[in-house]
Amino acid sequence: MSRPPARARFGTTELPKEQHEALLRAKRLEWTSIGSLSVTVLLVFLVLGNSQAMKVAWIEDMLSLLPPIAFLIAGRFIRRQPDREHPYGFHRSIGVAHLVGAVSLLTMGGILVVDSGINLLQAKHPTIGGVHVVGETIWLGWLMIAVLAVTSIAPAILGRKKMEVAAQLHDKVLYADADMNKADWMTASAAIIGILGISVGLWWADAAAALLISVGILHDGVRNLRAAVAGLTDTRARTYDDRAPHPVGQRVEEFLTGLDWVAAAEIRVRDLGHVFHVEAFVVPHEGALPPLGVLQTAREGCRALDWKIHDMVLIPVEELPGQSGHDGEA
Repeated sequence: MSRPPARARFGTTELPKEQHEALLRAKRLEWTSIGSLSVTVLLVFLVLGNSQAMKVAWIEDMLSLLPPIAFLIAGRFIRRQPDREHPYGFHRSIGVAHLVGAVSLLTMGGILVVDSGINLLQAKHPTIGGVHVVGETIWLGWLMIAVLAVTSIAPAILGRKKMEVAAQLHDKVLYADADMNKADWMTASAAIIGILGISVGLWWADAAAALLISVGILHDGVRNLRAAVAGLTDTRARTYDDRAPHPVGQRVEEFLTGLDWVAAAEIRVRDLGHVFHVEAFVVPHEGALPPLGVLQTAREGCRALDWKIHDMVLIPVEELPGQSGHDGEA
């Protein structure tokens, strides 16, 4: 009888079947994104012309390669087991990848905003010539529009699929990648409008579209940088999309306060990347320290609440530290 295939691990945390399958799916999606974006970058480069909007869209496509590459590289590190130099494991690799991608977006977005703004203020009139195709002369702008329209389809589909997987894995890099993919059609639409503006004599439409795309890149950089820094500085653990505090801390507190020997509990949750490190302070009834077996059972019960609870520290105290938020998380 053949053995079932071993499930993937994040350090010492073995992924449940659903998350294991989600991780495999995420890797396939990221490799597909890299292939799709590579073709997109080449096609856009071939029809680049003198359009400022096309140039910025081309750079944006190249920047879109960063998140999937960062995800795949970080994925190789987080599988490593903890060692003497890294007792908490390598889970922070995903946060480092998030930070690198955010800084790249922020830097390039700032440069492009300045460049596009200067071109708009200098009133540069872009010219788009024609190309010979099968004996016919075609305005290059039509080819630009066709390439932008076709290449925006794949990111829209991939972005929606990555968003689903990001929720299953609690992966903020994958979520940021999905968010960028979802916004790619807006970049393509802005560039198409700029090119059409040139066709009807609106010279400023191209530079305005380039500026709009650049501001979008800068906005993505600022938002992702804020989220990456927050994660690396041990702020309150939040959901994969950073919209709300993660409910795992509240669930752990409710579980512990429901035990007959616990008078009060206070929880701290540290987001390590895909998984959490949880510190739980509990005040036993009448100050009686429970046996080690009872503490171990409580600890295992907490870890069973969510696969993302990678490390659980249960600390009996006489009184609560009082340093966490009112809802049990910090």
